[in-house]
Amino acid sequence: MKILIASSEAVPFIKTGGLADVAGALYKEYRRMRHRSCLVLPLYKKIKEGRFPLKDTGITVNVPVGERIAEGRIFSDEASAYFIRCDEFFDREELYGIPEGDYSDNASRFIFFSRGIIEACKALNFRPDIIHCNDWQTGLIPLYLKTLYKGDVFFKKTATFFSIHNIGYQGLFPASEMPLTNLGWELFRPEGVEFYGKVNFLKAGLISADVLGTVSETYAKQILDREFSFGLDGVLRKREADIYGVINGIDYEEWDPWKDKFLPANFSHNDISGKAVCKRELIKKLFYPKDPASAERMPLVGMVGRLSEQKGLDLVIQSVPELLSFGVKLAILGKGDESFQRSLSEISEKCKGMISVTIGFDDELAHMIYAGSDFFLMPSRYEPCGLGQLIALRYGAIPVARKTGGLADTIQDYEPLALKGTGFLFSDYTASAMLDALKRALCLYTDTDKRSRMIYDGMLKDFSWKRSAKTYVGLYKAVLQNKGR
Repeated sequence: MKILIASSEAVPFIKTGGLADVAGALYKEYRRMRHRSCLVLPLYKKIKEGRFPLKDTGITVNVPVGERIAEGRIFSDEASAYFIRCDEFFDREELYGIPEGDYSDNASRFIFFSRGIIEACKALNFRPDIIHCNDWQTGLIPLYLKTLYKGDVFFKKTATFFSIHNIGYQGLFPASEMPLTNLGWELFRPEGVEFYGKVNFLKAGLISADVLGTVSETYAKQILDREFSFGLDGVLRKREADIYGVINGIDYEEWDPWKDKFLPANFSHNDISGKAVCKRELIKKLFYPKDPASAERMPLVGMVGRLSEQKGLDLVIQSVPELLSFGVKLAILGKGDESFQRSLSEISEKCKGMISVTIGFDDELAHMIYAGSDFFLMPSRYEPCGLGQLIALRYGAIPVARKTGGLADTIQDYEPLALKGTGFLFSDYTASAMLDALKRALCLYTDTDKRSRMIYDGMLKDFSWKRSAKTYVGLYKAVLQNKGR
């Protein structure tokens, strides 16, 4: 099967969040499965300056963006990843914007990228069976194929799969940007891409892709409700029969504490003694304790991810006095909204020795936090899937999380009487509910045997991409059959 993965980011080339992990891992897994898999990304400045040598194919594409033509040049790596270069749009320090806000020309940038992918297929003579589109940045691809390219025989047998990784990010732009798409104004209506007077790129994918997907079964159900849909529940209910939830996986080649090169000591489910070494070194690195032995006895709670309201950072900030009264240390690594970055940095300054906040993405430190933490906190307001809890389970960091989306699908709440469970869940989005779950977790912390059993059970859970990739391929085959392939 010929599969094209269209994404605005993908590991190992460029990453701001979980989307990159999904796109990159699926691309690699499909190649392992011997499918002809192709990945297409924008050629960002950070990729050009990165560690991957790229080859100029000499192929260019001319992409209409409104009344003008923007030229893209196609580069490739040594496998089958392709990059569309247009320095006007992508030669910037960040992918989507700066902490103060999104880039003002994001509509033009991702109109160019979406239509550029279609033109690149033709220029490379790659006729995909499936184009797997991801989030709003590629939402126009299915719509272009159903409209401007409807009569193009090159794509006659191509089907589209559109994944919603986070419906809270929709690609909303003023109506004045509609002409840049080169789509007719007849599509600017409630049944089309219009959304409360704006152009909605995510909605373009929802109304036009052959199949829709989300990254967990619970999230596939939740987005049909007004509370979780960010206004798109009506559109989604019309397509309910076409929506599938496929839980994300993690790459166990990268995330394996037994082989992890970033760790001072390796460990596995059969021997977790190395985890204590990781905790000791992490505490030294982040907290500079005067009494290391005493510091190591304290429970260590870790957080790694985007610093945003979606991730429940407001609950964490509200709870700092209570957290400190529990006698825990808190290690946070992430990047995101300026207000949260500022607030958390101020808190870490006031609470030195107890709370550590590192702003940014640091691969080595992320691995260290997963390995050295006793508990991993994810109090998300909503969570389509979440990768942090999957990594935490493999690294023996017991998740404490809100029961929503993929967190509900992947964490089994601890049952003290049955001695079963892999984490601690709470339902209400309140600081008190989160603190109650942490109290339950801390009660287990003092019982070494029960805690060791819980860590063992969590580390044995299988959330590999192999399973998820097989499910996606099954869905691809089904949609191709429906198209008469």
